[in-house]
Amino acid sequence: METKEQKREKENDNMIFGLRPVIEALKAGKEIDRLFVQTGLKNELFGEMMGMLKKHNVPYQYVPLEKLNRLTMKNHQGVVGYISSIEYHKIQDVLPQVFEKGKMPLLLILDRITDVRNFGAIARTAECSGVDAIIIPSRGAAQINADAIKTSTGALHKIPVCREENLKQTIEYLRESGLQVIACTEKTTDNYYQIDFTLPVAIIMGSEENGISSEYMKLADAHAKIPLMGEIGSLNVSVATGVMLYEVVRQRLTE
Repeated sequence: METKEQKREKENDNMIFGLRPVIEALKAGKEIDRLFVQTGLKNELFGEMMGMLKKHNVPYQYVPLEKLNRLTMKNHQGVVGYISSIEYHKIQDVLPQVFEKGKMPLLLILDRITDVRNFGAIARTAECSGVDAIIIPSRGAAQINADAIKTSTGALHKIPVCREENLKQTIEYLRESGLQVIACTEKTTDNYYQIDFTLPVAIIMGSEENGISSEYMKLADAHAKIPLMGEIGSLNVSVATGVMLYEVVRQRLTE
């Protein structure tokens, strides 16, 4: 089992800090997974960096100096971030390619899945079941780090991950493109096997703490639940995702 020090060293391999290094990383086309910026920071170089963050839609969060100092005691200049272990895609680029290949689209939308190992396990199942892309929000999603990639057994290097700034707009785009959007939730009377998954589809899975956001629930074309026969109220989200995806596989194989 890894020690805390080993985990910290592994994470530090992807760490980047300092205004100029962040700017140069962005200019070099590096994907930044998370960025923490000191509250109240202001200078010319900071303004240049913020302009580039907005241009490249990089998610960032204002934090107190104390948090940055806990991440690293080196000269961070008020900025600490992590380079992503994968290359992100845009669903507007991925979906047309799926149609061009003559495939029946199967997309997976993850709403605030923050547990790294759950995310990795979901990615592994998604790749095995033929998912064409995983869509995540730019904020409130698990960091795709070494642990996530290891848990996915490399699937995160094989399946496109689309990090989208606005999931509402993304869902609307998918519906306009001819996909039915299915929300997996216990707050419905319709069982998952009653849904026609032979059509182009995007499945939304929500966080174990809060489920799917009400805004996205309203946008979904249908809601589907997995029947539970025991006393525990829900399945682990990676297990639930597997159930949903392999119902798609079952229906499409027997079509």
